[in-house]
Amino acid sequence: MATFQRWFHYLVVLTKKEFLTILVDPVNRITLIIPIFLQALLFGYAASYDVNHVDYAVLDQSHSQASQQILSHLDGSGVFKRTADLQNTAQIQQVINDRSALAVITIPTDFEDKLNNNESSAIQVVLDGRNSSTAGMAGSYISSIVTQVNQERLGSTSAVTVQSRTWYNPNLESRWGMMPSLIATLSMMQTLLLSALSVAREREQGTFDQLLVTPYTPTQIMIGKAIPPILIGVIQSSIILAIILFWFQIPMNGSLLLIYFGLFAFNIAVVGVGLSISAIALNMQQAMLYTFFLIMPLTLLSGLLTPVQNMPNVLNWLTYANPLRFGIDLVQRVYLEGAGFSQVKWDFLPMLILALITLPLAAWLFKNRLS
Repeated sequence: MATFQRWFHYLVVLTKKEFLTILVDPVNRITLIIPIFLQALLFGYAASYDVNHVDYAVLDQSHSQASQQILSHLDGSGVFKRTADLQNTAQIQQVINDRSALAVITIPTDFEDKLNNNESSAIQVVLDGRNSSTAGMAGSYISSIVTQVNQERLGSTSAVTVQSRTWYNPNLESRWGMMPSLIATLSMMQTLLLSALSVAREREQGTFDQLLVTPYTPTQIMIGKAIPPILIGVIQSSIILAIILFWFQIPMNGSLLLIYFGLFAFNIAVVGVGLSISAIALNMQQAMLYTFFLIMPLTLLSGLLTPVQNMPNVLNWLTYANPLRFGIDLVQRVYLEGAGFSQVKWDFLPMLILALITLPLAAWLFKNRLS
Protein backbone atom coordinates (compact mmCIF):
# COMPACT_ATOMS: atom_id res chain seq x y z
CA MET A 1 0.00 0.00 0.00
CA ALA A 2 2.79 2.40 0.92
CA THR A 3 4.54 1.57 -2.34
CA PHE A 4 1.43 2.40 -4.33
CA GLN A 5 0.95 5.68 -2.44
CA ARG A 6 4.55 6.65 -3.17
CA TRP A 7 4.13 5.66 -6.84
CA PHE A 8 0.94 7.70 -7.09
CA HIS A 9 2.58 10.67 -5.32
CA TYR A 10 5.45 10.68 -7.82
CA LEU A 11 2.91 10.60 -10.67
CA VAL A 12 0.96 13.55 -9.25
CA VAL A 13 4.15 15.60 -8.83
CA LEU A 14 5.29 14.87 -12.40
CA THR A 15 1.84 15.65 -13.81
CA LYS A 16 1.72 18.93 -11.89
CA LYS A 17 5.17 19.80 -13.21
CA GLU A 18 4.03 19.14 -16.79
CA PHE A 19 0.96 21.35 -16.34
CA LEU A 20 3.11 24.15 -14.96
CA THR A 21 5.55 23.82 -17.85
CA ILE A 22 2.71 24.21 -20.35
CA LEU A 23 0.64 26.87 -18.55
CA VAL A 24 3.21 29.01 -16.72
CA ASP A 25 3.81 31.13 -19.83
CA PRO A 26 0.83 33.52 -20.45
CA VAL A 27 1.43 33.20 -24.17
CA ASN A 28 0.92 29.44 -23.96
CA ARG A 29 -2.36 29.90 -22.10
CA ILE A 30 -3.61 32.21 -24.82
CA THR A 31 -2.50 29.99 -27.70
CA LEU A 32 -4.27 26.99 -26.19
CA ILE A 33 -7.66 28.74 -26.12
CA ILE A 34 -7.89 31.61 -28.63
CA PRO A 35 -6.83 29.71 -31.80
CA ILE A 36 -9.35 26.92 -31.10
CA PHE A 37 -12.12 29.50 -30.63
CA LEU A 38 -11.22 31.40 -33.81
CA GLN A 39 -10.73 28.27 -35.91
CA ALA A 40 -14.12 26.91 -34.90
CA LEU A 41 -15.80 30.18 -35.92
CA LEU A 42 -13.84 30.41 -39.18
CA PHE A 43 -14.68 26.84 -40.18
CA GLY A 44 -18.32 27.44 -39.30
CA TYR A 45 -18.65 30.50 -41.51
CA ALA A 46 -15.97 30.06 -44.19
CA ALA A 47 -15.72 26.30 -44.81
CA SER A 48 -19.24 25.94 -46.20
CA TYR A 49 -20.30 24.16 -49.37
CA ASP A 50 -23.81 25.59 -49.28
CA VAL A 51 -24.88 27.80 -52.18
CA ASN A 52 -26.11 30.98 -50.49
CA HIS A 53 -24.99 33.57 -53.04
CA VAL A 54 -24.41 33.18 -56.78
CA ASP A 55 -23.59 36.05 -59.11
CA TYR A 56 -24.91 35.46 -62.62
CA ALA A 57 -25.13 37.30 -65.91
CA VAL A 58 -27.81 36.87 -68.57
CA LEU A 59 -27.88 37.18 -72.35
CA ASP A 60 -31.61 37.40 -73.05
CA GLN A 61 -32.04 37.35 -76.83
CA SER A 62 -35.73 36.52 -76.55
CA HIS A 63 -37.03 39.41 -74.40
CA SER A 64 -40.26 37.51 -74.04
CA GLN A 65 -42.71 36.76 -71.27
CA ALA A 66 -41.36 33.21 -70.99
CA SER A 67 -37.76 34.36 -70.54
CA GLN A 68 -38.79 36.97 -67.99
CA GLN A 69 -40.64 34.26 -66.06
CA ILE A 70 -37.43 32.23 -65.68
CA LEU A 71 -35.33 35.27 -64.77
CA SER A 72 -37.86 36.49 -62.22
CA HIS A 73 -37.70 33.10 -60.49
CA LEU A 74 -33.90 33.34 -60.36
CA ASP A 75 -33.90 36.92 -59.08
CA GLY A 76 -36.53 36.14 -56.47
CA SER A 77 -34.81 33.03 -55.14
CA GLY A 78 -32.63 34.95 -52.71
CA VAL A 79 -29.60 33.01 -53.95
CA PHE A 80 -28.97 34.37 -57.44
CA LYS A 81 -27.93 37.98 -58.00
CA ARG A 82 -27.85 39.36 -61.53
CA THR A 83 -24.62 41.27 -62.07
CA ALA A 84 -24.82 42.00 -65.80
CA ASP A 85 -27.19 41.99 -68.79
CA LEU A 86 -25.08 41.05 -71.79
CA GLN A 87 -25.54 42.21 -75.33
CA ASN A 88 -23.64 39.58 -77.30
CA THR A 89 -21.98 36.19 -76.89
CA ALA A 90 -18.47 37.71 -76.95
CA GLN A 91 -19.09 39.16 -73.48
CA ILE A 92 -19.64 35.72 -71.91
CA GLN A 93 -15.95 34.85 -71.69
CA GLN A 94 -15.13 38.26 -70.25
CA VAL A 95 -17.53 38.07 -67.28
CA ILE A 96 -16.42 34.50 -66.50
CA ASN A 97 -12.72 35.38 -66.70
CA ASP A 98 -13.23 38.45 -64.50
CA ARG A 99 -15.13 36.34 -61.93
CA SER A 100 -17.95 38.85 -62.01
CA ALA A 101 -20.35 35.98 -62.64
CA LEU A 102 -20.25 32.31 -61.67
CA ALA A 103 -22.89 31.45 -64.29
CA VAL A 104 -24.04 33.00 -67.57
CA ILE A 105 -27.51 32.14 -68.87
CA THR A 106 -28.22 32.54 -72.58
CA ILE A 107 -31.84 32.51 -73.77
CA PRO A 108 -32.18 32.20 -77.60
CA THR A 109 -34.37 34.44 -79.77
CA ASP A 110 -36.87 31.70 -80.64
CA PHE A 111 -37.29 30.58 -77.05
CA GLU A 112 -40.96 31.55 -76.59
CA ASP A 113 -41.97 30.68 -80.16
CA LYS A 114 -40.86 27.08 -79.70
CA LEU A 115 -42.66 26.82 -76.39
CA ASN A 116 -45.86 28.15 -77.93
CA ASN A 117 -45.58 25.51 -80.66
CA ASN A 118 -45.15 22.77 -78.01
CA GLU A 119 -41.51 22.29 -79.01
CA SER A 120 -38.62 21.90 -76.60
CA SER A 121 -36.45 24.98 -76.29
CA ALA A 122 -33.03 24.91 -74.66
CA ILE A 123 -31.32 27.61 -72.66
CA GLN A 124 -27.55 27.64 -72.31
CA VAL A 125 -25.87 27.81 -68.89
CA VAL A 126 -22.12 28.49 -68.84
CA LEU A 127 -20.55 27.78 -65.44
CA ASP A 128 -17.17 28.75 -64.03
CA GLY A 129 -15.53 25.35 -63.44
CA ARG A 130 -12.68 26.80 -61.37
CA ASN A 131 -15.01 26.32 -58.39
CA SER A 132 -16.50 23.02 -59.48
CA SER A 133 -18.51 22.17 -56.35
CA THR A 134 -20.30 25.53 -56.16
CA ALA A 135 -20.77 25.62 -59.92
CA GLY A 136 -22.32 22.15 -59.91
CA MET A 137 -24.77 23.06 -57.17
CA ALA A 138 -25.64 26.34 -58.90
CA GLY A 139 -26.33 24.41 -62.13
CA SER A 140 -28.61 22.01 -60.24
CA TYR A 141 -30.45 24.94 -58.71
CA ILE A 142 -31.00 26.51 -62.12
CA SER A 143 -32.30 23.17 -63.45
CA SER A 144 -34.79 22.92 -60.60
CA ILE A 145 -36.05 26.44 -61.31
CA VAL A 146 -36.50 25.60 -65.01
CA THR A 147 -38.44 22.46 -64.00
CA GLN A 148 -40.66 24.57 -61.77
CA VAL A 149 -41.34 27.02 -64.62
CA ASN A 150 -42.21 24.12 -66.94
CA GLN A 151 -44.78 22.82 -64.48
CA GLU A 152 -46.32 26.27 -64.13
CA ARG A 153 -46.62 26.68 -67.91
CA LEU A 154 -48.04 23.20 -68.46
CA GLY A 155 -50.47 23.61 -65.61
CA SER A 156 -50.01 19.99 -64.52
CA THR A 157 -47.62 17.79 -62.62
CA SER A 158 -46.03 14.50 -63.51
CA ALA A 159 -47.78 11.26 -62.69
CA VAL A 160 -44.78 10.14 -60.63
CA THR A 161 -43.25 12.47 -58.10
CA VAL A 162 -40.34 12.06 -55.71
CA GLN A 163 -40.64 13.16 -52.11
CA SER A 164 -37.24 13.18 -50.44
CA ARG A 165 -36.52 13.28 -46.75
CA THR A 166 -33.06 13.90 -45.36
CA TRP A 167 -32.17 12.36 -42.03
CA TYR A 168 -29.83 13.99 -39.48
CA ASN A 169 -29.48 17.18 -41.58
CA PRO A 170 -32.96 18.18 -42.81
CA ASN A 171 -31.86 21.45 -44.43
CA LEU A 172 -28.79 19.89 -46.10
CA GLU A 173 -26.46 22.46 -44.54
CA SER A 174 -22.82 21.48 -45.01
CA ARG A 175 -22.05 23.17 -41.67
CA TRP A 176 -23.97 20.43 -39.85
CA GLY A 177 -21.63 17.78 -41.23
CA MET A 178 -18.45 19.82 -40.89
CA MET A 179 -18.73 21.30 -37.41
CA PRO A 180 -19.09 18.09 -35.31
CA SER A 181 -16.00 16.74 -37.09
CA LEU A 182 -14.01 19.70 -35.76
CA ILE A 183 -14.59 18.57 -32.17
CA ALA A 184 -11.92 15.93 -32.78
CA THR A 185 -9.91 17.53 -35.60
CA LEU A 186 -8.98 20.90 -34.11
CA SER A 187 -8.12 19.54 -30.68
CA MET A 188 -5.95 16.81 -32.24
CA MET A 189 -3.56 19.35 -33.75
CA GLN A 190 -2.50 20.93 -30.47
CA THR A 191 -2.77 17.71 -28.45
CA LEU A 192 -0.36 16.00 -30.84
CA LEU A 193 2.00 18.97 -30.77
CA LEU A 194 1.97 19.30 -26.95
CA SER A 195 2.75 15.64 -26.40
CA ALA A 196 5.39 15.64 -29.15
CA LEU A 197 7.19 18.58 -27.53
CA SER A 198 7.15 17.22 -23.97
CA VAL A 199 10.39 15.18 -23.92
CA ALA A 200 11.99 17.17 -26.73
CA ARG A 201 11.61 20.30 -24.61
CA GLU A 202 13.34 18.56 -21.71
CA ARG A 203 16.32 17.70 -23.90
CA GLU A 204 16.59 21.15 -25.40
CA GLN A 205 16.36 22.90 -22.01
CA GLY A 206 18.89 20.51 -20.47
CA THR A 207 16.50 19.14 -17.83
CA PHE A 208 16.16 15.71 -19.41
CA ASP A 209 19.37 14.51 -17.77
CA GLN A 210 17.87 15.32 -14.37
CA LEU A 211 15.34 12.54 -14.94
CA LEU A 212 18.25 10.12 -14.76
CA VAL A 213 18.68 10.75 -11.02
CA THR A 214 14.99 10.75 -10.10
CA PRO A 215 13.07 7.72 -8.78
CA TYR A 216 10.64 7.91 -11.69
CA THR A 217 10.09 4.82 -13.80
CA PRO A 218 9.60 5.05 -17.59
CA THR A 219 5.91 4.19 -17.07
CA GLN A 220 5.49 7.04 -14.60
CA ILE A 221 7.20 9.45 -16.98
CA MET A 222 4.98 8.36 -19.83
CA ILE A 223 1.76 8.67 -17.83
CA GLY A 224 2.80 11.96 -16.23
CA LYS A 225 3.55 13.49 -19.61
CA ALA A 226 0.39 12.03 -21.19
CA ILE A 227 -2.22 13.30 -18.72
CA PRO A 228 -1.85 17.09 -19.33
CA PRO A 229 -2.17 16.91 -23.17
CA ILE A 230 -5.15 14.54 -22.83
CA LEU A 231 -6.98 16.89 -20.45
CA ILE A 232 -6.10 19.97 -22.50
CA GLY A 233 -7.38 18.22 -25.64
CA VAL A 234 -10.69 17.39 -23.93
CA ILE A 235 -11.02 21.00 -22.72
CA GLN A 236 -10.42 22.29 -26.25
CA SER A 237 -13.01 19.85 -27.59
CA SER A 238 -15.44 21.17 -24.97
CA ILE A 239 -14.93 24.73 -26.24
CA ILE A 240 -15.66 23.65 -29.81
CA LEU A 241 -18.69 21.66 -28.65
CA ALA A 242 -20.07 24.71 -26.83
CA ILE A 243 -19.60 26.88 -29.93
CA ILE A 244 -21.44 24.33 -32.09
CA LEU A 245 -24.31 23.99 -29.61
CA PHE A 246 -24.86 27.58 -28.53
CA TRP A 247 -23.38 29.75 -31.29
CA PHE A 248 -24.29 27.80 -34.42
CA GLN A 249 -27.22 26.06 -32.66
CA ILE A 250 -26.68 22.67 -34.27
CA PRO A 251 -28.80 20.28 -32.17
CA MET A 252 -27.13 17.31 -30.51
CA ASN A 253 -29.15 14.09 -30.63
CA GLY A 254 -26.82 11.74 -28.75
CA SER A 255 -25.31 11.23 -25.31
CA LEU A 256 -22.86 13.84 -24.05
CA LEU A 257 -21.30 11.23 -21.79
CA LEU A 258 -20.63 8.91 -24.75
CA ILE A 259 -19.04 11.77 -26.71
CA TYR A 260 -16.64 12.50 -23.85
CA PHE A 261 -15.89 8.81 -23.42
CA GLY A 262 -14.97 8.71 -27.12
CA LEU A 263 -12.91 11.90 -26.85
CA PHE A 264 -10.85 10.45 -23.98
CA ALA A 265 -10.15 7.30 -26.02
CA PHE A 266 -9.30 9.43 -29.05
CA ASN A 267 -6.94 11.73 -27.14
CA ILE A 268 -5.16 8.79 -25.51
CA ALA A 269 -4.43 7.39 -28.98
CA VAL A 270 -3.26 10.79 -30.26
CA VAL A 271 -1.03 11.37 -27.22
CA GLY A 272 0.51 7.92 -27.73
CA VAL A 273 1.55 8.99 -31.23
CA GLY A 274 2.84 12.32 -29.92
CA LEU A 275 4.89 10.77 -27.12
CA SER A 276 6.47 8.34 -29.58
CA ILE A 277 7.48 11.32 -31.71
CA SER A 278 8.78 13.11 -28.63
CA ALA A 279 10.92 10.15 -27.60
CA ILE A 280 12.48 9.94 -31.07
CA ALA A 281 13.06 13.66 -31.67
CA LEU A 282 16.34 15.09 -30.41
CA ASN A 283 15.04 18.67 -30.06
CA MET A 284 11.87 20.75 -30.32
CA GLN A 285 12.52 21.66 -33.93
CA GLN A 286 12.56 18.00 -34.95
CA ALA A 287 9.44 17.28 -32.89
CA MET A 288 7.55 20.12 -34.57
CA LEU A 289 8.74 19.00 -38.01
CA TYR A 290 7.60 15.41 -37.44
CA THR A 291 4.26 16.62 -36.07
CA PHE A 292 3.52 18.95 -38.99
CA PHE A 293 4.53 16.18 -41.36
CA LEU A 294 1.89 13.91 -39.79
CA ILE A 295 -0.99 16.38 -39.35
CA MET A 296 -1.79 16.82 -43.06
CA PRO A 297 -1.92 13.08 -43.93
CA LEU A 298 -3.94 12.36 -40.80
CA THR A 299 -6.45 15.06 -41.76
CA LEU A 300 -6.69 14.04 -45.42
CA LEU A 301 -7.15 10.36 -44.51
CA SER A 302 -9.73 11.04 -41.81
CA GLY A 303 -12.87 11.47 -43.90
CA LEU A 304 -13.16 15.14 -42.92
CA LEU A 305 -13.02 16.43 -46.51
CA THR A 306 -13.81 13.35 -48.60
CA PRO A 307 -15.48 10.04 -47.64
CA VAL A 308 -13.04 7.28 -46.72
CA GLN A 309 -15.03 4.85 -48.87
CA ASN A 310 -14.17 6.87 -52.00
CA MET A 311 -10.41 6.52 -51.44
CA PRO A 312 -8.29 3.86 -53.21
CA ASN A 313 -8.01 0.55 -51.36
CA VAL A 314 -4.40 1.19 -50.31
CA LEU A 315 -5.29 4.51 -48.68
CA ASN A 316 -8.43 3.00 -47.21
CA TRP A 317 -6.31 0.43 -45.36
CA LEU A 318 -3.94 3.16 -44.15
CA THR A 319 -6.83 4.98 -42.49
CA TYR A 320 -7.10 2.14 -39.95
CA ALA A 321 -3.88 3.49 -38.40
CA ASN A 322 -5.39 6.97 -38.19
CA PRO A 323 -7.18 7.72 -34.88
CA LEU A 324 -8.78 10.82 -36.40
CA ARG A 325 -10.82 8.70 -38.81
CA PHE A 326 -12.54 6.91 -35.95
CA GLY A 327 -12.71 9.98 -33.72
CA ILE A 328 -14.60 11.91 -36.40
CA ASP A 329 -16.90 8.97 -37.17
CA LEU A 330 -17.73 8.47 -33.51
CA VAL A 331 -18.44 12.14 -32.76
CA GLN A 332 -20.52 12.63 -35.93
CA ARG A 333 -22.64 9.55 -35.34
CA VAL A 334 -23.29 10.28 -31.68
CA TYR A 335 -23.84 14.02 -32.19
CA LEU A 336 -26.02 13.92 -35.32
CA GLU A 337 -27.54 10.44 -35.35
CA GLY A 338 -27.93 9.91 -31.63
CA ALA A 339 -26.03 6.62 -31.92
CA GLY A 340 -25.51 4.54 -28.79
CA PHE A 341 -22.46 2.65 -27.60
CA SER A 342 -23.46 -0.56 -29.40
CA GLN A 343 -23.46 1.35 -32.71
CA VAL A 344 -20.08 3.05 -32.28
CA LYS A 345 -18.20 0.38 -30.30
CA TRP A 346 -16.11 -0.55 -33.35
CA ASP A 347 -14.77 3.02 -33.46
CA PHE A 348 -13.25 2.50 -30.01
CA LEU A 349 -11.36 -0.65 -30.97
CA PRO A 350 -8.86 0.86 -33.49
CA MET A 351 -8.18 3.81 -31.18
CA LEU A 352 -7.50 1.54 -28.22
CA ILE A 353 -5.30 -0.77 -30.32
CA LEU A 354 -3.29 2.23 -31.51
CA ALA A 355 -2.91 3.42 -27.91
CA LEU A 356 -1.79 -0.05 -26.81
CA ILE A 357 0.90 0.05 -29.50
CA THR A 358 2.16 3.63 -29.22
CA LEU A 359 2.14 4.07 -25.44
CA PRO A 360 4.31 0.97 -24.71
CA LEU A 361 6.51 2.04 -27.62
CA ALA A 362 6.94 5.46 -26.02
CA ALA A 363 7.68 3.84 -22.64
CA TRP A 364 10.28 1.58 -24.25
CA LEU A 365 11.91 4.56 -25.93
CA PHE A 366 11.89 6.44 -22.61
CA LYS A 367 13.55 3.49 -20.93
CA ASN A 368 16.31 3.40 -23.53
CA ARG A 369 16.81 7.15 -23.23
CA LEU A 370 17.00 6.94 -19.44
CA SER A 371 19.35 3.96 -19.38
